[in-house]
Amino acid sequence: MSEPGQQSIFTINHLPGRTIEHNGKSYLFFSGTAYLGLPQNPVFQQLMIDATRQYGTVFGSSRNGNVRLGIYEEAEAKLATFVTDKLTDKFAALTLSSGMMAGQVVINWLRGQGMSIVYGSHTHPALWHEPVVSLPTLAFRDWGAQVTDQLANLPAGPVAILVNSLDAVRSVYFDFDWVESLPDDRAITLVVDDSHGLGVLTNGRGIWPQIPKKPNVRLVVTASLAKAMGLPGGAVFSDGETIDEIRKTAFFGACSPMPPACLSAFMKADSVYDEAGERLRTTIRLAEELLLPTGLFQHANGYPVFFTEQDDLYPYLLQQGICIYSFAYPTAADRANTRIVISAFHEPNDIEQLARQVYAYLEAA
Repeated sequence: MSEPGQQSIFTINHLPGRTIEHNGKSYLFFSGTAYLGLPQNPVFQQLMIDATRQYGTVFGSSRNGNVRLGIYEEAEAKLATFVTDKLTDKFAALTLSSGMMAGQVVINWLRGQGMSIVYGSHTHPALWHEPVVSLPTLAFRDWGAQVTDQLANLPAGPVAILVNSLDAVRSVYFDFDWVESLPDDRAITLVVDDSHGLGVLTNGRGIWPQIPKKPNVRLVVTASLAKAMGLPGGAVFSDGETIDEIRKTAFFGACSPMPPACLSAFMKADSVYDEAGERLRTTIRLAEELLLPTGLFQHANGYPVFFTEQDDLYPYLLQQGICIYSFAYPTAADRANTRIVISAFHEPNDIEQLARQVYAYLEAA
């Protein structure tokens, strides 16, 4: 088993895809978060190139300035339509320069409301505020079972609950049934970071459709678009009134926006997303069929991550020309965690070769 800390570091000068090249050797690559393989997709790349010719590389202005690009509102309306199942008359989206910025603009807004803040287990640093809190160590299911009691011990007034949509490190889905048990007599804002679910869960729509709705619980979903969606930016989803409030904050007004060319490419990429999503689901099914019988992996059905406690699988596979995820996260002081990440760019032969080497590792153990 490996010690806490960093595993081998690969410094390369090209975009990882099915393979990476390092010191003259080619490795199959099963890491990263490009679940739909969009950064490596030639059709998507061409859409980005064409859009860059129209919009340039960045928009050097505030979104709240007197000159505005219509592509932002057009793309945000489309994102809201997709994620919230065509309820665009009630729900809206707001894009930012990163998923971290999306989380922080929400935190900045919440603090301005004077809300009590409750953190769930596994809450991503994008939703932390200073001073950094000590997060609950309970399993998410156990934490959800006691959160109502936790709220009862807080001062009267509005409260915000901040959680992740799933555990992408250990490949565990979270159950949100506890939302139905939240008290009806206080205003609650539920903030869910769906960075690793958007583009993957619920045919790409993410966690939104899976969360129970209550009249007194305002739902806010934040996400990085730089993972499955293949876009350098982030987004916030909520009801139109909340999005309007966030947009009026100084924090948002002072932010540089995400590149408009990326949103223009997104507007034209429906078929690319559909095809990549289908390829990913097919590839995950093959990986489940071949890898799960080994008993080595913890895995949420249909999710592209296979987690293992066997950290020495990493150096073994590396010797066989396969590079998987294995490094300390979220800080350098944390224990390295080991997982296999499947992407839409993988081919059946890649999965079969990976499986053969995993079985060989078992035989050698």
